[in-house]
Amino acid sequence: MSDNSGASAAPRTFDWPVRVYWEDTDAGGIVYYANYLKFFERARTEWLRALAVSQSALAADPGLVFVVAEVNLRYRAPARLDDLLQLQLQVQELGTAHITLAQQAWRLDGDGEPQRRLAEATVRVGCVEVANLRPARIPADVCAAVSPWVAG
Repeated sequence: MSDNSGASAAPRTFDWPVRVYWEDTDAGGIVYYANYLKFFERARTEWLRALAVSQSALAADPGLVFVVAEVNLRYRAPARLDDLLQLQLQVQELGTAHITLAQQAWRLDGDGEPQRRLAEATVRVGCVEVANLRPARIPADVCAAVSPWVAG
């Protein structure tokens, strides 16, 4: 059934919490810039896990992995030691061999509500064969799990 209202469905958002530890910070006590990439990677992994997509099972059989092909990252404000962050993920595009995601890192306030956006990224991951790192079609079951997350 199509929607003739002209409005598109709001994208689904996956949230994942992260606490900032000493190991995440630089000499100035703020999160080292490259660690946002690690945070975003963890959120993508946990999102796939929540969808019952096992990356280790995909790597074993049929021999496929997701690799980061492109990242555009913008920093807005620093996170500091002990901050509780919320990582958000939305699917922008699902292709035959790639997924493009919008990801954000937010500082949470004392009530656990997003207070300030700290960083935002667009991340494109490609599906490749483990044996030769050539692009491969995303398996149908993975597409079926991801499809409901694509903004309509």
